[in-house]
Amino acid sequence: MHAEIDRYTHKMAESGHLKDKSISFLKTWMLVISIISGILLYIVYDNIPALAVAGPVLEKTVGILQPFLLFIMLFLSFCHIEPKDLRPRKWHVWLLLFQSAGFILLSLVMIFLPDFHWKVLLEGGMLCLICPTATAAPVVTAKLGGDMPGLTAYTIVINLATAVLVPLMLPFVHPADGISFFTASSMILAKVFPLLIAPCLLAFLVRYLMPGFHAWLMQFRNLSFYIWGVSLMLAILMTTRSIVHSHIPIAYQAGLAIVSLLCCALQFWAGKKIGGKYGASITAGQALGQKNTVFAIWMGYTFMTPVSSIAGGFYSIWHNVYNSIQLYRAGRKESS
Repeated sequence: MHAEIDRYTHKMAESGHLKDKSISFLKTWMLVISIISGILLYIVYDNIPALAVAGPVLEKTVGILQPFLLFIMLFLSFCHIEPKDLRPRKWHVWLLLFQSAGFILLSLVMIFLPDFHWKVLLEGGMLCLICPTATAAPVVTAKLGGDMPGLTAYTIVINLATAVLVPLMLPFVHPADGISFFTASSMILAKVFPLLIAPCLLAFLVRYLMPGFHAWLMQFRNLSFYIWGVSLMLAILMTTRSIVHSHIPIAYQAGLAIVSLLCCALQFWAGKKIGGKYGASITAGQALGQKNTVFAIWMGYTFMTPVSSIAGGFYSIWHNVYNSIQLYRAGRKESS
């Protein structure tokens, strides 16, 4: 009898250990799995002609599902943050100056050299620099042991700054009839508000008006991370689609890939350097390096040469690959 109990106990312990290892593996490699899954799913879809008729429906479904998942993910993240923690940090100022100055500098180059042959590469650089912090950055930052409230506060600041700088500079870079300062600003705010401000407000309302429901939600600490994995897979799927069916010359695509890679490396490095002086190396690095690439792609199509939007797709790959490496290293440190 005792021997049977011991065997059962041993089997349950092995099962629990295997489950823990599986969860640890999934947490470490979630972003890599999402990237590969997104690419493979589109390749499979693109090579099965019978699925072509479902294309418009699938595209519409993804368009609805992506913002919904981002909203839920952010809402859960904000539920873990005290409103009083969203105070300004000193490194916020330097990061804001870095992004704003880089965007304005490239804008001035475009204004004074309107016929520059490779101007699409400059536009790609502009997108990568001014693009706000990713809505999922607080989730990844929390996993890396950073200051989640500090990063969230900067995300709000840079979104507001983008809403002013983009409509202020782009009419001079790309003069266009029918798009005024207020029209452009309202278009940007209309995209930013539902995915950033609304989840924050709802989370704070739930915290104070529905404390029981809030306490229940606090149990799901890792749910927002897994939701981000699904959202990333969908974003990579759509990026793969745009690259596969693009008629843009290879030289431009390669140039935008290199520009986006350089911008990604520069911003992660600069963020870590600036944040390191204030004890916030991880947080500032993510705040400056991890971007809302869906917003960058939209901005390229809406306000710039449509070709430049591909820079946002490539940037999505670079910053998520780097995040995967960081999460792997963090997981190794935890297990050692």
